[in-house]
Amino acid sequence: MLLFGANVKDLLLCFYMFSAFIAKKMALAKYKLLKDGSYFGEIPGVKGVWSSAKSLEGCRQELQEILEDWTLLKIRSHEQIPGLQINFDRRLKKYA
Repeated sequence: MLLFGANVKDLLLCFYMFSAFIAKKMALAKYKLLKDGSYFGEIPGVKGVWSSAKSLEGCRQELQEILEDWTLLKIRSHEQIPGLQINFDRRLKKYA
C-alpha cells in the first residue's frame, strides 16, 4: 500500500487532498444526451476518463468512479497529475 507507515494526520491530509481533487474535477464534467436517450460524460483535460449510462445520475456516478480509479493508478505509478501535487516519501516507495 502506498501510505503504509504513514501517521494518521498524514493519511487524513491525503484523503482530504484526494477528495478535494475529485470534487474539483467532477465540477468540470460535461454531459451530453445522446440520440438513443443515454448519457455520455467526460472531464475536459483528463484524457481517457469518460463514461456512458442510461441515466444522467448513473453516468455521473460511473464518471466519478473512473476518475477515482484513474487518479489512484496515476498515484501508484508516480505519474504527474495536473492539479494534484503529491510529494512521495522515498522511504515508502518499496511499499507502493
